[in-house]
Amino acid sequence: MLNKYARPQIYFHWLTVLLLIIAYATIELRGLADKGTWQRNAVIITHFSAGFCVLICMVARLYMRSRYITPAITPPVSRWQTGLSHLVHSLLYVLFIVLPVLGLTSRYLRGKEWSLFGLNMPVATIPDPATASTLISWHETLAPLGYWLIGLHALAAIFHHYFLRDNTLRRMMP
Repeated sequence: MLNKYARPQIYFHWLTVLLLIIAYATIELRGLADKGTWQRNAVIITHFSAGFCVLICMVARLYMRSRYITPAITPPVSRWQTGLSHLVHSLLYVLFIVLPVLGLTSRYLRGKEWSLFGLNMPVATIPDPATASTLISWHETLAPLGYWLIGLHALAAIFHHYFLRDNTLRRMMP
């Protein structure tokens, strides 16, 4: 009987965690570098690049969810816990696909030079700063929700491991 997620799923889960740490840390720490300096530019490029990688990982993870069987939780949990788990996971997937799309699209629509991994990215031939501003506003409004969802997700895994003593956390461990 299957008692763990497939290796690629585990790998991409933890890679996503690492990329989210980088994306959130860079945006929180950007104020330590003065505007216009190479350090600030490096922080911003790192944020954009990590966000782009989160998007790629989340799309890959969605594909893998359709390809691999989800291992059962043993002992089984109540239906309300399963329902809440599905809700939180759905919100995590939606948020971490929508945030990079909003951020990257806003950069494109600004019409100003920007880069991923140090490579110049295309910009809109007819910039739309108003739409770009709206998109980045949504990006900045939704991003803090990630802290809460990640925290709830991690607390649930710890609760399952230490209090319910089921295999929820162990299913995703390397």
